[in-house]
Amino acid sequence: MYDLVVVGAGPYGLSVAAHAAARGLHLRTFGRSMASWHAMPSGMFLKSEPWASHLSDPEGAYGLDAYAAARGVRAAHGVPLPVDFFAAYGDWFARRAVPALDERLIASVAPGAGGFELRTADGEALRARTVALAVGVLPFMEIPGPLRGLPRRYVTHSSHHGELDGFAGLDVTVVGAGQAALETAALLTEQGAATVRIVARADRLHWNTLPPALDRGLWPALRAPHTGLGCGWKNKLYADTPGVFRRLPAATRERIFDSALGPAGAWWLRERFAAIGNVRLGQRITSASVTGAGRLRIDVAGPEGTTVLETDHVIAATGFTPSLDRAGVLSPALRGALRTVGAGGAPEVGGLFESSWPGLFLAGLLTAPSYGPSMRFVLGAEYTAGRLVKGVRQRLRAGGPGGAVGRPRTGGKAPVTA
Repeated sequence: MYDLVVVGAGPYGLSVAAHAAARGLHLRTFGRSMASWHAMPSGMFLKSEPWASHLSDPEGAYGLDAYAAARGVRAAHGVPLPVDFFAAYGDWFARRAVPALDERLIASVAPGAGGFELRTADGEALRARTVALAVGVLPFMEIPGPLRGLPRRYVTHSSHHGELDGFAGLDVTVVGAGQAALETAALLTEQGAATVRIVARADRLHWNTLPPALDRGLWPALRAPHTGLGCGWKNKLYADTPGVFRRLPAATRERIFDSALGPAGAWWLRERFAAIGNVRLGQRITSASVTGAGRLRIDVAGPEGTTVLETDHVIAATGFTPSLDRAGVLSPALRGALRTVGAGGAPEVGGLFESSWPGLFLAGLLTAPSYGPSMRFVLGAEYTAGRLVKGVRQRLRAGGPGGAVGRPRTGGKAPVTA
């Protein structure tokens, strides 16, 4: 039986595995290294600053800066890095900090004697005393209600696309007002789509500004300190003190989660986006259907009433919702036993990232309603990894034969550990 199985090999899973390996835990890590990052279209860039995009190992030996230096690449403040460079960095980190990454996927995690029973996608069964679920964002893709259920030929999420050259010559409607929507629209135009339009509920587009210099004097730094989430004291709270965020009243956390760091485009994208002439703001799709001509008809409601559009394809760049119901890798019994937080149904997470089921630890987007906006970004991996592994070690010491690992401490949902 393994001490810990890490499910997922993105920035959070790899960081947790690096800390667990350094602590000498009997460990297995499953997942395709940086899979969602490798799947992004070529030509995309990181929105985060390089210094806020490190994966985490205990010694800090395998940061993005170390990889860039080894490759002779400039990883400087205010200089956006290609996404494929970041994905390659994650692979480099995995080779050095994570022993024996198994690129198979885990199909199910269920309660078992003394912990958990897991099954790989190809049918191998294994057991673990604790599990760290770090499945990234892809299971939680959000598609607007009127578009759900339509064939993938007509509607996809922005995360479905490795490349966008297949849309050359087509009419494409992109839904959303954040970085994914704006950059997808720009790439589609640059790669030869005949028509590209944006449809967004927001009444205007927001753009991040060029980041000020890191060394800019005492007074400007005090007024708006740099953080990995942007400048400002609110962002500093989110970036530096997720543990403080977790102690805010539940209603406050939910309000902040829903509103903080809303949709915005990167400063370096704005000039490229100017080529998109058809931007429909303050509008939402109310219905969609396939026409007899094999196109998609969408009804769009806005301040001036409803209009009808016909398009070849809709790409929903509408983000991710960390709902427990979408964590299909967890068995129904396990999902049904977890306590949730907020209207979105995310699992509640304790002080060392343990869920309400003893021994089940969570990392990444699923923890954002508990720990705040930084868990939506690579930045949060640094705060998460060491603390989560500390929680695993505490749980292992508290468990053992006949101990609490893998069983609720009450007849129903277990209390969250502090």
